[in-house]
Amino acid sequence: MSRRALTLLVASFLVLSLGIVGALMKVPYVVLSPGPTENTLGQVDKKPVITISGRQTYPTSGALSLVTVAYQGGPSSRIDLLTALRGWIDPDIAVVPEETIFPDTRSQKEVEEENTVEMTNSQDFATAAALSELKIPYRTVVSVVSTETGRPAHGKLLKGDEVTAVDGRPAGDVDSVAAAVKAVKPGTSLTFSVTRGKQQLEVAVPTVAGKEGTSVVGMAMQASYKFPFDVDINVGDVGGPSAGLIFSLGILDKLTPGELTGGMKIAGTGTIDPSGAVGPIGGIAQKMVGARKSGATVFLTPADNCAEALRSAPAGLRLVRAETLHETVAALDALRTGKGRVPSCTS
Repeated sequence: MSRRALTLLVASFLVLSLGIVGALMKVPYVVLSPGPTENTLGQVDKKPVITISGRQTYPTSGALSLVTVAYQGGPSSRIDLLTALRGWIDPDIAVVPEETIFPDTRSQKEVEEENTVEMTNSQDFATAAALSELKIPYRTVVSVVSTETGRPAHGKLLKGDEVTAVDGRPAGDVDSVAAAVKAVKPGTSLTFSVTRGKQQLEVAVPTVAGKEGTSVVGMAMQASYKFPFDVDINVGDVGGPSAGLIFSLGILDKLTPGELTGGMKIAGTGTIDPSGAVGPIGGIAQKMVGARKSGATVFLTPADNCAEALRSAPAGLRLVRAETLHETVAALDALRTGKGRVPSCTS
């Protein structure tokens, strides 16, 4: 073999080796792809997605499907460069920097745990929104999550205490309690009416100035809800808050005569709060692909996601703009009956 041929052979081998090593090199990116869809009017693992006990329910038809985004990668299981390249080529997949999904300030486990908590909260918010839409009363409970060492509430208010009033005024919700504390001058003592187990207590807690100069007592709170009947939601291994709107619609459909979908296959996404306001979500492009693949012809789209959705909507998928639960129910009524206005995403 001539020296030139040997040189070319060695060079080719080195280039090939470097290419293989480079392709297998781990990179700090996450691949987002269409995840599974689940019909909230159907079953998961042979169990109903939505089970309502203690209240009359009605037959449903069609589908109200939640949509998900699957991810591959993360700090503890990084993808290789070849996987990232395949994702960049595929129009149905997004490849995003790792810190977009897993911020440096939180571990992958912490992010996944937060997604689980957000899913649980979204189910409570969805139930509250559906009952509010149907004008079925329920009770909001403000509970103490924790207290800050060195602050006045520490040792006086305990984790799990239900705050029912502040200085004799009903607690209402978390924002109302926080506002009641901020409304007084630092140094003022407030009386918290709390339920602790079976005890009803009046606990005096002084206030101090916080970082912004307003009064604080040093406690973290969360809202929970006491509903007049049981609503159980089973979605398997799905996290995050983005199924809130679809959960609300599924609950509402089961609690009312008639069929909300009219037999149509409808999918959608969007967070929801107890008042019924619909909020934006991430991964809209992948969620629409998953919805269309599942057979959906209508996609309920949060208003703030409409512009992005219009750029990548699959053929055959009608985008219906969703701003509130009430307006979305009206839109579905219009779709089913052919009467009334159906708000659409516009550029």
